[in-house]
Amino acid sequence: MRTMTAGPVGPAVGAEGHRGLILGVFLAFVLLTLAITVRAGRRTGGTSDFFAGGRSFTGFQNGLAISGDYMSAASFLGVTGTIALFGYDGFLYSIGFMVAWLVALILVAEPLRNSGRFTMADVLAFRMRQRPVRTAAGISTIVVSVVYLLAQMVGAGSLVALLLGVDGAGAKKLIILGVGLLMILYVTVGGMKGTTWVQIVKAVLLMGGTILLTALLLARFGWNLSTLLGAAGEASGKGSAFLEPGLKYGATSMSKLDFLSLGVALVLGTAGLPHILVRFYTVPSAKVARHSVNWAIVIIGAFYLMTVVLGFGATALVGPKAVKASNAAGTTAVPMLAERLGGGAGSTGGAVLLSVISAVAFATILAVVAGLTLASSSSFAHDLYAQVIRRGRATERQEMRAARLAAVGIGAVAVGLSIFADKLNTAALVALAFAVAASANLPTILYSLFWKRFTTRGALCSIYGGLLSSVLLVTFSPVVSGKATSLVPTADFAWFPLENPGLVSIPVGFLLGWAGSLLSPEEPDRAAKYTELEVRSLTGAGAH
Repeated sequence: MRTMTAGPVGPAVGAEGHRGLILGVFLAFVLLTLAITVRAGRRTGGTSDFFAGGRSFTGFQNGLAISGDYMSAASFLGVTGTIALFGYDGFLYSIGFMVAWLVALILVAEPLRNSGRFTMADVLAFRMRQRPVRTAAGISTIVVSVVYLLAQMVGAGSLVALLLGVDGAGAKKLIILGVGLLMILYVTVGGMKGTTWVQIVKAVLLMGGTILLTALLLARFGWNLSTLLGAAGEASGKGSAFLEPGLKYGATSMSKLDFLSLGVALVLGTAGLPHILVRFYTVPSAKVARHSVNWAIVIIGAFYLMTVVLGFGATALVGPKAVKASNAAGTTAVPMLAERLGGGAGSTGGAVLLSVISAVAFATILAVVAGLTLASSSSFAHDLYAQVIRRGRATERQEMRAARLAAVGIGAVAVGLSIFADKLNTAALVALAFAVAASANLPTILYSLFWKRFTTRGALCSIYGGLLSSVLLVTFSPVVSGKATSLVPTADFAWFPLENPGLVSIPVGFLLGWAGSLLSPEEPDRAAKYTELEVRSLTGAGAH
């Protein structure tokens, strides 16, 4: 998933003189979400409430929450900025996001809801040996979540510092610390109920803000999309080539392969992201889970179509040079467009619209990091603590206390890493999170649900093999060394040519799961557990 990349930031977002208004809108949203969280926390009793929101949400509510969890600031700012700078090639990002939800709907939403209770490991451990499989699934969940958290929080530091007009590493560190404290509060106080309502509010605000900007933009061009695209092509300086593929990903055969690798990771990784998977457990039945994914597809699809309009609109009205002068990755394209549509720099209308859109962007960050923290802390408490360490003897109260402590610990780790990682390419971090999810989590989920001969050894080979191959390939890729934009630009040990490992690591995850099962000395499905899991996953009989 495209996200914000730390880069040169200039003064192009002209909110000088209106910082107080922006800060006021930020604080209003924070106070609103904290009030929601505290209220939800008062209604949180046992583990079902804390981990799954009491399974009390409707399909529409959960669809909004899924959308709020998925549509991050990376999507709102990163994809739109890429379109503003590279035209059609930036639009290709949106395709992967929309197609990904069809995979989630068809393959995992209903069977996962029927087969599990709180986490992905519940499904995997149903047929396998509990302790090794839950350990592997817990480690994978925490790794994916922390990598994703790191990317979001580094982006948050750059974005909020820019919009509030503060400069310097110290200011960014304070912002990251503030975001970390808020996400810990959301999880420890509100649990899944509080986090879900924060995500619902965020989804409504994000869709409302996006619809408003899209309507104002199209009205500026007489509601004629063709006129808008023509103006964007002219303003880009590239003419019709701006509306055709090739500006970003078509330069070489390797760049085409890299985009294919990224696309595969995006499409398959969504169905293996832990913070998305846990959302299927917050509804009362598999039928409602299916409805919630249908709603999510509609909402997310509409959102990404509007990002296309906004991206080309930023090119037409703001111009790619101004966007790039503000932020090299283009992530300030939407705030700059909002200010222009509101009346321009220095105008009250421009300041108000910029403040609202900036607060919406901040809301997206808070909602996503809260979902990630909850997913990883739930996996630690339910899988590693309750089932592996305590061997199933932990009480609900102990399990919830472990989850809250884990949220504090994971939040502290994410804040600590983010404070010292402001130079990292966060787009590559998010892509790595998707690649790990697709390489380690998705193969084990699909094999567990649909292959009778899958064994514990196969699950361990798939999870650890997919996890290690993803990390190893990225370590020896241009993301870490070999280029001026690499993490270590002065060194060159990049023997793997692709920036995203998905094209290699995803097949490795599936292959190792298959080979590990066939070479396993244990007899597969000795207790006829597969038949029981198949009936449960298809019918919901015995589901929690």
